[in-house]
Amino acid sequence: MKKPLEGIRVIDLSRLLAGPLCTMTLGDFGAEIIKIENPKGGDDTRAFGPPFFEGESAYYLSINRNKKSITLNLKEERAKKIVRELISKSDVLVENFRPGTCEKLGLGYQDVMKLNPKMIYCSISGFGQTGPEKLRPGYDLVVQGMGGIMDLTGDPEGSPYKVGVSQADLLSGIYALQGILLALYAREKTGKGQYVDVSMLDGQISLLTFQAGIYFMTGKAPKIKGNQHPTICPYE
Repeated sequence: MKKPLEGIRVIDLSRLLAGPLCTMTLGDFGAEIIKIENPKGGDDTRAFGPPFFEGESAYYLSINRNKKSITLNLKEERAKKIVRELISKSDVLVENFRPGTCEKLGLGYQDVMKLNPKMIYCSISGFGQTGPEKLRPGYDLVVQGMGGIMDLTGDPEGSPYKVGVSQADLLSGIYALQGILLALYAREKTGKGQYVDVSMLDGQISLLTFQAGIYFMTGKAPKIKGNQHPTICPYE
């Protein structure tokens, strides 16, 4: 059976966790993923370890299967030319640089749409592309704290805890995937590309669900309850 995204080509300019998780899943669905990495060491996660197996980190391998990698220095005009050629033949571009970086490189959304109006362009950032916090680095731990999840996790008698995996990053990768799939579906109807803007903080706040609902209904901030549940039993 053909996979649903066979024939779709993705340019992966992302690194670390959120973007690579998104593009890896697109690859699992059948898309061709071309991962563009920095010539000086490649994706940061290649060095995240131990453990390593035959020089590859477990971290990197966990989120970068089904990809073809090339190295390009995007500050060089020759490298930009190669990327532009790829853009003209591709369907999706994913990046998670700090807002404004791609524009400085001549690879921002408006630049890309002139080359390929059917492109789905996805940006993942800590705090979105607009607003007073847009240039802040989007570290998972910071977003877990600002988004309220840490304040709901841990021992009621102790300090807030982060979740045991980088779930703010992971969730933004999943939301990016969702946005890209919806944009591809819409393109089938309209023939036009779209811009997908994913904020890690937005995604993190969305996880508050009923905890946020309880606050808006009562005006009382939720508290850490360990393994208890604020509304139903049996827990703990």
